[in-house]
Amino acid sequence: MELDKDLAARQEARAAARAAEKAQHILADMSQQQLDGIVEAVAKAFSREAAMLADMAVRETGFGNVEDKIVKNRFASETVAEAIRGMKTVGLLREVPGKKLWEIGIPVGVIAAIVPSTNPTSTVCYKAMIALKAGNPIIFSPHPKAIVCTRKAAEIVAEAAERAGAPKGSVACLSIPSLEGCKELMAAPQVRLILATGGPGMVKAAYSSGKPAIGVGAGNGPAYIHQSADVGKALKGIAKSKTFDNGTVCASEQSIIAEKSMESRIVEEGCRLGYYFMKEEEAGKLAGLLFRPSGALNPEVVGKSAQHLAQMAGFSVPGDTRILVAREQEAGPSRPYSMEKLCPVLAFYVMDSEDAVLKKCIEILDHEGSGHTFAMHCSDEAVVRKFASKIPVSRFLVNTPAALGGIGASTGLFPALTLGCGAVGGSSSSNNISPLDLINIRRVAWGIGEKTETSHAVSEELVELLAQKIMARLG
Repeated sequence: MELDKDLAARQEARAAARAAEKAQHILADMSQQQLDGIVEAVAKAFSREAAMLADMAVRETGFGNVEDKIVKNRFASETVAEAIRGMKTVGLLREVPGKKLWEIGIPVGVIAAIVPSTNPTSTVCYKAMIALKAGNPIIFSPHPKAIVCTRKAAEIVAEAAERAGAPKGSVACLSIPSLEGCKELMAAPQVRLILATGGPGMVKAAYSSGKPAIGVGAGNGPAYIHQSADVGKALKGIAKSKTFDNGTVCASEQSIIAEKSMESRIVEEGCRLGYYFMKEEEAGKLAGLLFRPSGALNPEVVGKSAQHLAQMAGFSVPGDTRILVAREQEAGPSRPYSMEKLCPVLAFYVMDSEDAVLKKCIEILDHEGSGHTFAMHCSDEAVVRKFASKIPVSRFLVNTPAALGGIGASTGLFPALTLGCGAVGGSSSSNNISPLDLINIRRVAWGIGEKTETSHAVSEELVELLAQKIMARLG
């Protein structure tokens, strides 16, 4: 029976890839205006269904909460649409003055997109919009735990896109949740690029597919509260970030780190704001729930409230508790609080000096989360510059909640739900992924003479000499 399911999944993936390739030929001939019209239609249609899709996602996955998922859905549609409105992605993008050089945007082609269970519906809208904006069809491979809501989101997007002029097959979603089907999709000859958002195993599979892939590594960002920070404001921001959708945003803070002189202020203010600093016995009980023996995060804790987590672990907390905090000093596989926790749980590190803080932040990220996100609350720009030159991340956020700042909701970063981690994080990009990451740039360059205005003057004699040497080698 399982064999039959895998075979059907592989056949479905092949059919979707063939249909997408046909759509690609039509999309590639569309103007920027036509593509923009399709994107606007998708954004409006998805925004109208934001609440319904949020409810579906929470009911099916058990992750997060409906209110915050509505915000995510509207962010993925309305905010992203606003950010890409007016952006040039196809046709002549730029003509370089004085160089006889044109830059032309070319769609990359069919995109395979892996969808996580933590943000299933918002991811569909966001990835579809940036793909269509760049003239690319997209095929979604849903997580087995979120297949119904993912397919519904893709259906809404596909119908809106087709009504606005997109060819059939421009947006598709696999219906059979199968690892074999997903692998078949990624390996399909029609697929040109993979957008991989999900668990480490699936991201690794994307990079091992032989296709260009944009993957997202683990988020495990520390939040440093410096001596110059407004402690109350910093803790309010961290609480807002870490409780948003019950901690399922990968950019959200995973630990607070501070110098010894700040400890009492942080604990006192934190308790007032709903932080619960667990006793050693309580932290031990919860630690046993967070991760499986294999080291994988326990899905039963993902997106659950602090109250629910405490109940699961067998201890009680005050009624106003929003975040559970465990004291920690080390980082590594035997230290569960030093890793990414997709729920409102934080580690709390107290160090002797600023330099010790810097060293510990790097240690935490080297263990997990390199290339992703770091948050700092500080009013001393010299300290910001010091840390920014050393911390191995792609998003270095200052005085803002990390979950919101990382995705571009409270910062000037591009609004995105796929956050590249750069080479240090094993990713092909360090960007907040936008339509510009989904195009190739064709450069049309004329031969230039010595009188042509260029930034690097080349004599006709030198050009001739180089030409002669090249021809001699070829001969």
